Amino acid sequence: MIERYTRKAIGDVWSELNKFCKWWEVELAVCKAWNTLGKIPDDALKEIEDKVVIDEGTLGRIREYERTYKHDVLAFISAVSEQVGEAGRYIHLGLTSSDVIDTALALLMREALDILLEDVRQVLDVLKDLAFEHKKTLMMGRTHGVHAEPITLGLKFAVWYDEMRRNYERLERARDRVSYGKISGAVGTYSNIPPQVERLTLESLGLKSEPASTQVVHRDRHAEFMYAMASTASSLDKFATEIRHLQRTEVLEVQEPFTKGQRGSSAMPHKKNPVHSERICGLARVIRSNLIPALENIVLWHERDISHSSVERVILPDSSIALDYILNLFLEILKGIVVNEKNMLRNMELSKGLYSSSKVLVALTEKGLSRDTAYDVVQRCAMKSWNSEISFKEALLSDEDVKRYLSPAEVEEITDPWGFLKNIDYVYQKVFT
Repeated sequence: MIERYTRKAIGDVWSELNKFCKWWEVELAVCKAWNTLGKIPDDALKEIEDKVVIDEGTLGRIREYERTYKHDVLAFISAVSEQVGEAGRYIHLGLTSSDVIDTALALLMREALDILLEDVRQVLDVLKDLAFEHKKTLMMGRTHGVHAEPITLGLKFAVWYDEMRRNYERLERARDRVSYGKISGAVGTYSNIPPQVERLTLESLGLKSEPASTQVVHRDRHAEFMYAMASTASSLDKFATEIRHLQRTEVLEVQEPFTKGQRGSSAMPHKKNPVHSERICGLARVIRSNLIPALENIVLWHERDISHSSVERVILPDSSIALDYILNLFLEILKGIVVNEKNMLRNMELSKGLYSSSKVLVALTEKGLSRDTAYDVVQRCAMKSWNSEISFKEALLSDEDVKRYLSPAEVEEITDPWGFLKNIDYVYQKVFT
């Protein structure tokens, strides 16, 4: 991912230096397992532990070797083995490249997921606060972009909270699903390495063993990680799209924070554009599009090919880095979000109270009218209001059929917007307890 959208902590996870540090972590764990089984002498293990350093100098040597070998794992092994001398012959003993790469990749994905999970936790905390702060902030609910029935802004935040909680659970499951390694050799048969080495190695790394590996850890695990990220990004896309709609000049119910000194347009000084929300939507597309290659990576020839390798070097770092970025961008928006309650009430009045039509329909049917007859009565009053300057309540109060079945007090109660929200506490109870 480009530097513009890379936060340091997660960028460091996917750095070349950290990758080789994780490779060495795996190699050293294998050496310790061999030592436990008596294959590597204590003095050789101590020399390996003491002398191998993964730093910028080591990276330079790896690159030098790779220019000749055209093989990054062999280049890595040569670069670290030369630091040790004679004991270097024990490094990578019995292993194949994927033993190191796939097991280390599990460590990298887990490290990235820990950052993403913390990001989501922070978003959830702020969404919960906003849901309770705006529990009674009345606004119009919309379907198809058209006025439907009243809701509150707090309910909207509660919906977002509940969805992000599901995303947290998906990321948490993905963390468990990718925390698998394999130290089982060329095609997963332990031909040159006993199962005890795998068990000891993975236990020390906090990983589980792929039950039936081939030369690789199976890529449906990585696809599940990618899906969890794509799903989370899509939710952020949904929330950001809502903010963009609500910030339109004609609506102007909610706005992104606009900081001192910020400028919205090179040509029009008056502009306050929802640029952060738009950036979230754009990067969500990138993350979502990376799910398809992850699914295609599941399909490999026989016991393994490397068609997945080049893809993963792009989609896993880029997607997790981009998701970390937009989660924190969304958090910034939430913390500074501007709510215009006056415009919310103003916009509710635009439809002249027509949002009460469903309640009037129910009330008339409860009074004994057939549903079709009641529908015609309500629609007639609605069209009268829509095509004139009178409110829907006035149209109802002047309609002879309505007056026959509903008293003025009943009409007043039915058209009260808060009547639609009598069960708001029930919703909050389901979401937050």
